[in-house]
Amino acid sequence: MTLHRYITLLMIIMIGASSYLFADKEYRYSYLPKKIYENQLFPITLLEIGSNKVKPKFYFEKNKKSKPIFKNPLVVKNGTDTFYTFYFKATEKSFYLPALTIKDGKREIELKGREIEVVKLKYRDDFSGVLAADMKIKTSQASTYDEKNNLVTISIEAFEANIEDMYLDLVVEDGVENIKRKSAKVVAEYYAVVPTTKKHLRFTYFNTIKGQYQFLDTPIVIKDYSVSTQSDINPKDDSFDKLKKIIFLILSILFFLLFLWKRDFFYLVLVVFTVAVLLVLYTPKEKICVKQGAPLYILPTYTSSISTKIDSDFITPLLGKRAEFNKIEYKNNIIGWIKDENLCKD
Repeated sequence: MTLHRYITLLMIIMIGASSYLFADKEYRYSYLPKKIYENQLFPITLLEIGSNKVKPKFYFEKNKKSKPIFKNPLVVKNGTDTFYTFYFKATEKSFYLPALTIKDGKREIELKGREIEVVKLKYRDDFSGVLAADMKIKTSQASTYDEKNNLVTISIEAFEANIEDMYLDLVVEDGVENIKRKSAKVVAEYYAVVPTTKKHLRFTYFNTIKGQYQFLDTPIVIKDYSVSTQSDINPKDDSFDKLKKIIFLILSILFFLLFLWKRDFFYLVLVVFTVAVLLVLYTPKEKICVKQGAPLYILPTYTSSISTKIDSDFITPLLGKRAEFNKIEYKNNIIGWIKDENLCKD
């Protein structure tokens, strides 16, 4: 073989090797977990090295059990490099990351699929079922549900969390409502019906960054939200209404006696005001008729769980209203919400 042929062969080998290296460097996984936990929502990040005016398109191999939660990735640029993050959820005992095809202009780059080890967490009775990079309680409310139970509603903010799986073994009933996701961040409302003997709602979530369980705690304090924007969510509590009636009755008598003593019309005005408030407090509540078979919802939301169904037509005081939901009291002091469509027609 002549020197010319040797040089030509060497150039071909070098060009082929450089092409392979270029393709390998242009797109590669910058973050790929070695192990994940069962039901964990986790990220996988792809790195694009170097500037590229053409926006790449990503196509994962079709796999019903292993597909990204969002079709479009979270994009973060760092100089001439770009990071693309996809989120997956480990719903099976084993997780297979589907093969990925990247279309970049006329080029197609393929990254092979991979198996990722799935680990099951040890059982503990205070575990909420949520795995998250971070999780916190933003707000909480508690109110009387019935004679034996209270209703606790908490607003949650979390990152990389399977919030839809949240549950607690130590409550009578619970559920998750109004889940909203934006990339890694998720917010939701969790409600739980708990015995009146419980003074705290305390549970754990598994922190996937620290690799350990962490506690969250909120006190169960019963309040009257009759004048707040959230009052419609809370069941009835007559004790505060009775206290208001007694206070205004005492005030009206006191102001009347002061008027007789001082002969000052200012006290007479106060008497008129307190009596007017008493008339409002003693005015009978509006009554509504509920259809037989109507579902009684725990919360005034479209995705709320149903606590029971109405067994026959009945007339009941309207305790509150929120949009198309009507708050009522049913048998055994059960408080719930009825839709407008389930009210009797005239």
